[in-house]
Amino acid sequence: MESTTPFNPLAHRLMPQRYLEDFEVGERFVIPSRTMDSAHFLAFQAASGDNHPVHYDVEYCRAQGMPHMLAHGYQVLIQTAAGAGLFPHMVEESLLGFISESSRFLKPVYAGDTVYPALEIVEVRPNRTTGVLVMRSTVHNQRGELVLEGQQEYLIRKRHPQPK
Repeated sequence: MESTTPFNPLAHRLMPQRYLEDFEVGERFVIPSRTMDSAHFLAFQAASGDNHPVHYDVEYCRAQGMPHMLAHGYQVLIQTAAGAGLFPHMVEESLLGFISESSRFLKPVYAGDTVYPALEIVEVRPNRTTGVLVMRSTVHNQRGELVLEGQQEYLIRKRHPQPK
């Protein structure tokens, strides 16, 4: 059966589109959890070029008193990439850029740990035609411990810019 409505690729969206004025402080965007297995460590090593044995040699780590391979801080940080969740699907039309990131690494993450990343809006800074969404980034482990805390900023278009 043929549709009476012509196909429109702009209507083929996962989420309704949002602009700066549509966001509120306190909104949370969870990112799917994942268990950090050897494939994650291998992929990070290939992408980063990091070759220190603390990240890739189980026996070296055990000799240093660690239970398993230690995830590099950046390997934990990349779990907070907004693209892994729903947020970027909401701002396909309004996102102008990812403009800053800062993080603190609070506890170790080892191979076999499960991480639970999330982003939460902590500030909306409007300008004339755009604004900045400031998000707190967090990663907890399977024991509920906060292992990473940081901040990300995104430049977002307003739906209705202020007239000149």
